[in-house]
Amino acid sequence: MGEARKDALKVGFDGSVRLEFHGATVSSDGGLLAYRDVDGALALTASAGAMLSEWRTGTNIRHSMTALLRQSIYSRLAGYDDLNDADRLCVDPVMRQVVGGRATEKQAASTSQMAHFETAVLTRPDNLKALMDLSGKWIEQVQQRRPTDRIILDLDSSVSETHGQQEGSAYNGYFECTCYHPLFCFNQDGDLERALLRNGNVSSADDWRSVLETVVARYRHRPLGFKRFFRGDAGFAKPEVYGFLEIEGYHYAIRLPANDVLHREIQHLMTRPVGRPPVKPIVLYHDFPYRAATWDKARRVVAKVEWHKDELFPRVGFIVTNMGGGAAPVTWFYNGRGTAEQCIKEGKLALNWTRLSCHDFVDNQVRLQLFALAYNLSNFLRRLALPTSVKHWTLTTLRDKLIKIGAKVVHHARRVVFQLAEVAIPRPVLAAILRRIEHLRALTPKLT
Repeated sequence: MGEARKDALKVGFDGSVRLEFHGATVSSDGGLLAYRDVDGALALTASAGAMLSEWRTGTNIRHSMTALLRQSIYSRLAGYDDLNDADRLCVDPVMRQVVGGRATEKQAASTSQMAHFETAVLTRPDNLKALMDLSGKWIEQVQQRRPTDRIILDLDSSVSETHGQQEGSAYNGYFECTCYHPLFCFNQDGDLERALLRNGNVSSADDWRSVLETVVARYRHRPLGFKRFFRGDAGFAKPEVYGFLEIEGYHYAIRLPANDVLHREIQHLMTRPVGRPPVKPIVLYHDFPYRAATWDKARRVVAKVEWHKDELFPRVGFIVTNMGGGAAPVTWFYNGRGTAEQCIKEGKLALNWTRLSCHDFVDNQVRLQLFALAYNLSNFLRRLALPTSVKHWTLTTLRDKLIKIGAKVVHHARRVVFQLAEVAIPRPVLAAILRRIEHLRALTPKLT
């Protein structure tokens, strides 16, 4: 793991080239230091560790709960989602620095220590509840420094394929695979408000209350004038969802499954427009009151009819809403829920958060929550610290270009210097990121 000059490797194309491994002094994840700076500026993991119940009573505890949590999160950020990687990461100079505590002088936690932390400590009911609440508390800490006058919640489900005899694994007819069926709630900034792992054979809206009620409760006592919105696909088109949102004062737009009654309301739009069809689709809107048999009252329904060139039949969609204004703006607002689908895709690609490979269901629930925290930390850096020139970067790009910076550590008497490679991220860009983080640190938190 450390010095290995005597075991240098040779390459055939040039006999003068030697390859040496210096795992304790060289890292491939130098960019994690910028994420750790965001973490410190917002006091994220520092406050999170205090929420977890300590099970050890000895005086010679090697790694604190905060340090173990940091190692779990930063390992996933860097793409090491397998606990077996911990034996190599524990001597990595960048990982030891971001974990902090005793890890900076010796080593971070080993595979066995991390496995015990994630499968025996975080799975305790009190710790699991605190872990599931952490994403929301982190978002509150951000909003105390960057206040917002509105919240837009997007609720959506996804698929996590399973293998073997994993607890809770079941065949899902919609996804046509054996899987878990997790539920996610995002806000308009792409932050993950809450995540819940569910059995594979449940419906999209199953257990929606345990996710949505907790999130809604955090925004219930915001100042007068705070605006609240909700978007959901057809899986959440249920009267109990409408009633809950109306009581809580949310404006909502939810996709409504089509039926014969709805189609009769838009019969006048179902005749193909005469003349040569234009290149752009012809889009028609209509709204009308509608009451299904299971509803306690009539509600507004917005219909959108699109006539596309070279298509015989129109594309038709219905949205149930309590929002005012024209039908077109309601539809445009609903279309914004596509950002939630993009966020889920980013979580899969950048963090591999669908890799829930433990046998026990509760262990996989913990893994999903740790992935959620890693996702939020990465999204905080993207939206709060990136300069304009790289603001469009995806989380995958950030991992490949920012996190994966080669770094060599040099120890001096009073400081530790990380010498970074300057390829994908030049010095001016990293300097701009650190300046923005420092400005974020200087902001005075305000009560939300």
